[in-house]
Amino acid sequence: MMIKCFLWFVPCLFVLAGFSQKANYKEAERFMRGNAEKLVGSTKVSPHFLKESDKFWYSYKTGDGTRYYFVDPKAKIHRELFDREFMTAEISKYTHGPVNYKELPVRALAFKEDEKTLKFEVDTFRFEYNIYTHRLVKIDSARKKPDTTPKKSNGLVGTYSPDSTYIVYAKSHNLYMLSVKDSVETQITTDGALKYSYTYDDTDTTSKRVSARVTWFENSERFYVRRSDRRKIKTLYVVNNLSSRPTLNEYEYVMAGDQEVQHEELFLVDTTDKKLIKVPVEKWPDQTLRLFTPGKKVNSLYFLRKKRTCDEIDFCKVDLKTGEVKVLINEISKPYFNNDFFHLSLLNEGEDIIWWSERTGHGHFYHYDGEGNLKNAITSGNWTAGKMVKIDTVGRTIYFGAYGQEKGACPYYARVNKARIDGNGQVEVLTPEQATHDAHFSTSGRYFVDNYSRADLEPRSVLRDNKGKVILELASPDLTRLYEAGWKMPEPFTVKAADGHTDLYGFMWKPFDFDSTRRYPIISYVYPGPQTEAIPLEFSVTAAYNVGLAQVGFVVVTFGHRGGSPMRDKWYHTFGYNNLRDYPLADDKCGIEQLADRFSFIDKSKVGIFGHSGGGFMSTAALCTYPDFYTAAVSSAGNHDNNIYNQWWGETHHGVREVKSFEKKTVKDSITGKDTTISVEKIKFETKIPTNIELAKNLKGYLMLVTGDVDNNVHPANTLRMADALLKAGKNFDLVILPGQSHGFMGIQQAFYQRKMWFHFAKHLLGDYSSDQFREIDAYMRL
Repeated sequence: MMIKCFLWFVPCLFVLAGFSQKANYKEAERFMRGNAEKLVGSTKVSPHFLKESDKFWYSYKTGDGTRYYFVDPKAKIHRELFDREFMTAEISKYTHGPVNYKELPVRALAFKEDEKTLKFEVDTFRFEYNIYTHRLVKIDSARKKPDTTPKKSNGLVGTYSPDSTYIVYAKSHNLYMLSVKDSVETQITTDGALKYSYTYDDTDTTSKRVSARVTWFENSERFYVRRSDRRKIKTLYVVNNLSSRPTLNEYEYVMAGDQEVQHEELFLVDTTDKKLIKVPVEKWPDQTLRLFTPGKKVNSLYFLRKKRTCDEIDFCKVDLKTGEVKVLINEISKPYFNNDFFHLSLLNEGEDIIWWSERTGHGHFYHYDGEGNLKNAITSGNWTAGKMVKIDTVGRTIYFGAYGQEKGACPYYARVNKARIDGNGQVEVLTPEQATHDAHFSTSGRYFVDNYSRADLEPRSVLRDNKGKVILELASPDLTRLYEAGWKMPEPFTVKAADGHTDLYGFMWKPFDFDSTRRYPIISYVYPGPQTEAIPLEFSVTAAYNVGLAQVGFVVVTFGHRGGSPMRDKWYHTFGYNNLRDYPLADDKCGIEQLADRFSFIDKSKVGIFGHSGGGFMSTAALCTYPDFYTAAVSSAGNHDNNIYNQWWGETHHGVREVKSFEKKTVKDSITGKDTTISVEKIKFETKIPTNIELAKNLKGYLMLVTGDVDNNVHPANTLRMADALLKAGKNFDLVILPGQSHGFMGIQQAFYQRKMWFHFAKHLLGDYSSDQFREIDAYMRL
């Protein structure tokens, strides 16, 4: 009998051993977010251009400390700004204290206008250093103490006209104008009110003079003023539990489908008659308004208005004498306009208009004249022109980021291009490397610092001229300690979307002690977009939480999905319209299945998913939509109920319906005096967005919900409503509340969150429950 029991027990041991794998928390700790970054110094050059010059200086930190460099592009000079050991000795003569030459305690560095004298401060001393004669001079023995004597006010609070003839200000939310010559005050308005004010601070309850929302035109004959009506906007609340007495924090918040939103008004005031002219900006109910004044001198006024349905915009010019409005450009873009890349520039006092549009299915720049007539396409092709980097008005050239120009290559890398404003759509690629290029142009536009990298490409910084030629190599990052610690690059991959033909691009992180003969659970890091995706576009030591999480014992992946990044075409990034919950889920599941089929080391029976904000929303939705595929999820700060999330997100990306109705109203005829019945049109907006709460009953796997208790972006109610639905459905789940944390987790709370995530996935994907015995959050470091 004992022999039989022993024979039965032996295979059980092997089964249990195969199921339970030991989580490597110590290795994860080394590469967690907040720790691993300490293994590297600088990875980019941030140039400080000298005033009216192409010359610049920058600081750069490596394993040898921080060095300071001076660059003269024309002379092709790249050298250290000063000898650190010499500077240390000179500074020590005045401070009489120890100074570390590898980390000089200098601050407030700036060049004087002579472009040869560097100013800086150390402790309480101010110095000047000539970079050519190498002479250091102490300017002050100590900085002057701040003058704490109360300054007497001359009472002239407000905005002066350019010729200093008038001052405009506000009192009790109304507009006043004062003649400087004779001190005669004229009240311009009488209808100002709290949250319907001509002031910047529309909640001010005093009657003192305050600044008004006015802008003068250069000729000093008139000015314009904006007013926002926020009187009916509703509020939200969070409780600051960490104050000495828990405090209620109130803030305005417009949700998707709210009937009461902010309304904008625009007025002109002529100083001759001192009358207010209301500009008829209204066209669509609940529209939004954005003002433009071309040039440094304000001589004209334009505005952009957008429908609440986000699918039509007008660009208009205002007649400054009459207030009449002329529509220069009207465009319809369904289902919505791309907020992330849309661009409008006014050049030459409005004679030239640069306009970004997705009218061809790809985002491109277009050139209009001052009357709104299309002159030419500045860029064109089956790729996307992204954010503007610089406009050279003299050379009539634009510089911008471009995506997807090479067929078959990853479309997410911004390369710097230039194009002629008066051209025919042809462009010139200035940075040919397939990487994300971060460009900093000099004021003249003759040169730019190009920092470029990828998740799998070390950062490189070079100086280029405006034709793209590399002039100088700049400082390089010191990754020695990182590689010595065992860090490895992530691996790029491509999979197909659930439609079978759309390419999705991503990266994979493995444990640094990866064993190809083992099988690893897979975890997907997600963000649904549509304004961005979770794919890292630049070099990153931690890639958010992915590197540390992989070291626990997982294969961690992130990749795009239809409805994600606007860097691709219009069809791709608008795929999820009218379906803000479900659109990315099938692609995530399909991509993981392909990777599991491709790589034998991936165990698709143990699948995890996690994300923050929209990623928290998506990860919970995935666990509840495909409960037999995903095993575990960690969802932080998720907008689980987008009906209580902000207006622009929900209405732009899910849609809002304009509902018209007619209401009968009795009015008195002004001529006959008799009552008559008329029909009055009423318009309201409606939206209903699917929620994760509706899916709670489907939960089978292991879910951890996380939120900060003072999150005023994605309100904690999103997470608590999800928790409530799970409770009502009889589900078991974990709930973590991080005190004092808003939408972005920081400090010890962020570290706590990371470790709780490791423990959650280790339990439910590796079968390692050792964390249940930890009495300190990092107890594994003492084992």
